[in-house]
Amino acid sequence: MAALLEIDDIHVFYDKIEALKGVSLEVQEGQIVTLVGGNGAGKSTTLKTVSGLLHPRHGEIRLAGERLNEQPAHRIAALGVVQVPEGRRVFGRLTVRENLEMGAFARHDRAGIVEDKERMAALFPRLKERWNQLAGTLSGGEQQMVATARAMMARPRVLLMDEPSMGLAPMVVEQVFDTITAINAQGVTILLVEQNALLALSIADNGYVLESGRIILSGKGADLLDDERVQRAYLG
Repeated sequence: MAALLEIDDIHVFYDKIEALKGVSLEVQEGQIVTLVGGNGAGKSTTLKTVSGLLHPRHGEIRLAGERLNEQPAHRIAALGVVQVPEGRRVFGRLTVRENLEMGAFARHDRAGIVEDKERMAALFPRLKERWNQLAGTLSGGEQQMVATARAMMARPRVLLMDEPSMGLAPMVVEQVFDTITAINAQGVTILLVEQNALLALSIADNGYVLESGRIILSGKGADLLDDERVQRAYLG
């Protein structure tokens, strides 16, 4: 059976610098797949390319068999590939509620939007307490909740998450990963980019290790956790 999201031999450049050198991976519907690696490995570049912010010079990206390469970013989002960006990037001068409504900007089903806001309030009870608070005044962990809930308001088929634990306290990081597994349990397919390889691989169905723009290892999350090369390089 074809994967929901397929990345096939993509090469991506920043000017003359080749950032991705033939990356291939696949994400089956309902899975959590994680991409781990060090700084500068090409993890965020991979997500930006999937979401249409960058375009590969070679290779293909497909969603349920439909080629995404030439699609603009807004069209890819409308097709159901939605990104939670690195650094959260909430709309700081908008309230929590308004941030969530921005996530549904392309939708026209008012009743469904109201229903989804209630669902996000249930998934993130702390946000419900801060519904009318400016997002820029929230803690880092709360802003991560806003960014995730905002993306969920688009009803993604594939949720792209870029370094969701970055800059957060350890206790908050655990909460973030609990939320990722809860979202996946609701049927959302997730492609996760994360420097915390231990936590990322522990919740992933499958994982890929990216180094200098190339996939050097792949396999089930649990198997990669047990791999001596992964342990040596990423788990200390």
